[in-house]
This record gives sequence, structure tokens and C-alpha cells, in this order.
Amino acid sequence: MSQEYINITPDNLETEHLCCIIRSKKQPEGIVAKKQWLADRLSEGHIFRKLNEKATVFIEYAPLETAWVPVEGENYLYIYCLWVLGDQKGKGCGSELMRYCIEDAKARGKSGICMLGAEKQKSWLSDQAFAEKWGFVKVDSTDYGYDLLALSFDGTLPRFTDTAKLGKIDSDRLTVYHSPQCPFILQTLGKIGEYCAAEGIPLDLIAVDSLEKAKSLPCVFNNYAVFYGGDFRTVNLLDVTAVKRILRRK
Repeated sequence: MSQEYINITPDNLETEHLCCIIRSKKQPEGIVAKKQWLADRLSEGHIFRKLNEKATVFIEYAPLETAWVPVEGENYLYIYCLWVLGDQKGKGCGSELMRYCIEDAKARGKSGICMLGAEKQKSWLSDQAFAEKWGFVKVDSTDYGYDLLALSFDGTLPRFTDTAKLGKIDSDRLTVYHSPQCPFILQTLGKIGEYCAAEGIPLDLIAVDSLEKAKSLPCVFNNYAVFYGGDFRTVNLLDVTAVKRILRRK
């Protein structure tokens, strides 16, 4: 049975929850930052669609030209996130959200839809096996384990930028590129910042705060990317355990 979904709009942005961090009282700093970011994106055709109840069930996508990712292509949509968690799993919510995105893309006259994938499924990436069931296929890849998946309607294909394929920076320091898009990022940065400061570990936090910066990144990116020893390491959000593991592998 189809459930009720709503889209975030300028009119309901302040009153609706954003699925990842659901609280009834004071909004966490990450939610405030995400809503500020969304307020500027909605006029660009950015879509945040969610189940109309307190649940982590949503899809978020945008025209590729204005998507904050180092991916090139004409007339595509880019899916940032498609998540169904908790009691709603197994009820067809993911299929309803994906169907909506595909129908929206066709209604807009888009050439297709794309999203980030990997050789092996990574946490914080949408389920690529699910996307493949809808016809998404690998159309580009990096040498460090990440793929670009696309569903093309007209045979044209998107691609990673040349700089994104490099996966290298000049600094050996632990470096995190981050945008305000994910509500968890600010609290994560705070925790690893405190740990690195206490342990004397050099840490560079680089804010990706414009479309231009996002399009010119030296690695794949959904809203977060980590380098160490000059090499790209992960798009997964770090905790202290993950930082220790990365530092051991230089």
C-alpha cells in the first residue's frame, strides 16, 4: 500500500524534520546548518522527499549541474541519498522513492540519473545493489575503489571529473573535506577534532562551501571525504576508532 510522502519546500523547511536526526526539542547544530544549506538549494531544483512521519525514509537529489559533487554531465539528476531504516524497511518505501525520482527525471526531460557507488558497498552510501535492480550500471570508476552509477534514458553518460579521479593531495596530514549537507558532520568533526588536538595529531578541516569547490575536489565526494598521507581514504564519517585505524595504515 502506498504511504504518504511530502517534499521539503521553503514553506515547511523550518517545521519539518530531516529524517537523519529527529528531535522534537532544540535542533542540533548539524540540522540548523543543513536547513540553511537546503534553503539555498531548493530554488535550484533540489528535492528532499520523505515519508510523512517520524522515520528515516527519504531520498535527496538535485540537477547534476548544481549538485555539490565532482561529477560532470549534461541534463542528469544526481542522487545524494536514498535511505530506508528501522520499522519501514521491507515495506516498499525505497521503491516508491526511486520510482518518484525516475518519474520526476522523465517529466523534467532529463537524460538520466546518477549516484555514487563503490566496488564494495560502503556505509553512508545508498544501497547500490538496490539501484542496480532499477537499471543503474557502472559508467565510470576511480583507481581507489569508487564507481559512478547511472541510469541513462538517451544513451548519454556522466563522468567523474579528472581531478576527482586523482585521489591525491600534496599534504600528508589527516585532511577532511566536508560540506553542511549531512546533519551528522558537525558533531563528527567536533569529536575527531578534540581527539586529534589531545593527541597532537595534525588535522586539516576544509569546508566545501560552494559549488565551485565541490566540482573541483581531488576525490569522490557526497558530503565528506578523508585523506591521509596524501591519499584519499574514505567517504565514511570518521569516529575516533576510524581515525586510529587510518593513522596506522600510512
